[in-house]
Amino acid sequence: MIPTIRLGKNGPLVSKLGLGCMRMSSTWGGPVNDEVESVATIQMALDNGINFLNTGDFYGTGHNELLVRKAVRGRRDDAFISVKFGAIFDNGRWLGLDLRPIAIRNFINYSLVRLGIDTIDLYQPCRLDNSVPLEEVIGTVAELISEGKVRYLGVSEITADQLRKAHGVHPVAALEIGYSLADRQIEADLLPTARELGIGVVAFANTAEGLLTGDLKAPLPASSYQHHFSRFQGENLIRNLEKVELLKQLATEKGYTPTQLAIAWVNAQGDHIMPLVSMSRRSRLPENIQAMGIEFTADEMATLNAHFSPGAILGSTYLHR
Repeated sequence: MIPTIRLGKNGPLVSKLGLGCMRMSSTWGGPVNDEVESVATIQMALDNGINFLNTGDFYGTGHNELLVRKAVRGRRDDAFISVKFGAIFDNGRWLGLDLRPIAIRNFINYSLVRLGIDTIDLYQPCRLDNSVPLEEVIGTVAELISEGKVRYLGVSEITADQLRKAHGVHPVAALEIGYSLADRQIEADLLPTARELGIGVVAFANTAEGLLTGDLKAPLPASSYQHHFSRFQGENLIRNLEKVELLKQLATEKGYTPTQLAIAWVNAQGDHIMPLVSMSRRSRLPENIQAMGIEFTADEMATLNAHFSPGAILGSTYLHR
């Protein structure tokens, strides 16, 4: 049985394991996955008690929302749908953000139609910049909540200061942020702020874009998207893969995969933290669900925390850091 997590002090109870739907669609110009398999994966997740579905209006320029629509048709009450907005793409090329209130009102109406629903459960800017005052962005979502188009406010990839300001405009239910053994910088300020304010944390990239899966070897194929990130380049990659050997060893000793331990570590960081795992195939579900039941001894946790201390992994991936 999947445990639950409360998003915000007075927010909804949702599954503590979330399903990230982004990889089911072509967001960065890559191939589209098997739609039938993707829909079946979402439905199997719902059958197993995973009700938190994470999508974005820019995932495959709306394709992802249409997939979610197919999957939840006839079972809307089984799903808690989280939608990100604000990113502008052109044929897989990132152009920037549009966070103007008039644009947000346009975005949500398109999302509601594509999803085939009347209300989005969690609505959030994919990140914030200085192009539009934070108060206007958050205030617009607050208006949509009062109008019944949105149930709860979320934020994504922001700073602790921005989180406080957003929460001051309207209660924030959830913070979506990259978090893993390889990416722990947010432990210094952002995570304590979220805990203090009673905000749930939706943690994506639990394997740090594949680094912690134990499957990578240097050099990466020339076609790998990971070349865009400094942690996968040159000497950084070689040193980082050496660090991952300890995780692989522990996984072997415990009878699990490195990916499962990476998810389990995130899950163990607090009752207010949800691992958000991207999947597009049903075959991935059992192992990821199993990861939620993995426990670490005090010595194992201490070893992992020391070996993967903040900054131990060289280079970065996330634009907000």
